Amino acid sequence: MPDQTRVARLTLTDFRNYARLALDFEPGLVVLTGENGAGKTNLLEAVSMLSPGRGLRRATYPEIACAGSTGFAVHAQVETPSGEVDIGTGTIGGDAVETGRRVRINGANARSADELLQWLRVVWLVPAMDALFTGPAGDRRRFLDRLVLAIDPRHGQRALDYEKAMRGRNRLLAEGSRDRGWFDAIEGQMAETGVAIAAARMELVRLLARSIGRLPDEGPFPRADIALSGTFETMVDGTPAVDVEEAFRAALRDGRERDRAAGRTLDGPHRSDLLVRHRPKAMPAELCSTGEQKALLVGIVLSHARLGAEIAGSIPVLLLDEIAAHLDAGRRAALFGILSDLNCQAFMTGTEPALFQAIAGSAQFLAVSHGSIARAGA
Repeated sequence: MPDQTRVARLTLTDFRNYARLALDFEPGLVVLTGENGAGKTNLLEAVSMLSPGRGLRRATYPEIACAGSTGFAVHAQVETPSGEVDIGTGTIGGDAVETGRRVRINGANARSADELLQWLRVVWLVPAMDALFTGPAGDRRRFLDRLVLAIDPRHGQRALDYEKAMRGRNRLLAEGSRDRGWFDAIEGQMAETGVAIAAARMELVRLLARSIGRLPDEGPFPRADIALSGTFETMVDGTPAVDVEEAFRAALRDGRERDRAAGRTLDGPHRSDLLVRHRPKAMPAELCSTGEQKALLVGIVLSHARLGAEIAGSIPVLLLDEIAAHLDAGRRAALFGILSDLNCQAFMTGTEPALFQAIAGSAQFLAVSHGSIARAGA
């Protein structure tokens, strides 16, 4: 396994319930315990903001800032195999609090949040994702895209470019425009970026399926069969990209009147879905028990971490919120062992230190209590 990439120090200003906080983390596993509402998830959210996007809650920036504050800041000292780096992000306050997020790396302004991925990649599991397999397809696409982004940093910009082009097309549809030139130009952009998105997703699924296949047959986290449903995802598997792009452009062109009636674009990677099956039971994940779904999800994330070590040379920092909620003692112990073997930094939260007794003495335990943090024993 490669050397660990980790957050060594985290400093927060006006972030959620933390007016001011400076916290040092030891290498390896970090356990945050405290009662519900104490601020454990807020700390994980702060770390998640050190990556592109809106973090693990997908919150607006005014929601993140402390009550009475017009902005927030998150700063971290990150240790990587290439050396130490200072990264930070926050909003500029005032009227621009919603759109004014800035990113700084070693004191210099970054052009975009995507530059954070050169130094730190973050993947998370939160209680809201317990319904990932039974919820809307959009949640599964976001989950998949986060996994792709941790391997391929260019994926985020592709997604942004695609969404921008699609919004432009939807606007033309809503305005009743029939300007073929505008439609052709926008649909060309959608085809190019959309096929690149589909190809990146398919490649991640292929690689991840191979990594999942290395899970033990009778292990605590069952193997999952994963696949993508979507016209263009299926086409990119064995078809030249230029041909898939042309097929996408034709589908958009031929579907203009249908999409005009629907009020939105109905073809493209924004309609795809991640399909997951419990391999030992030969059962769709959405039909499995809550505990089985949790175990499947954990197995996918752990397999992805291994993949990151092999492909990107860097294991993502893992944020595992209330991870022990649906895992029995055996699965908890297995999880802790796998995390240690992966040599990754993992932040885990729970209400009771006893849930993490198996790693007492080998993990850093911190007690969280309404805006304050103290070292704690298991």
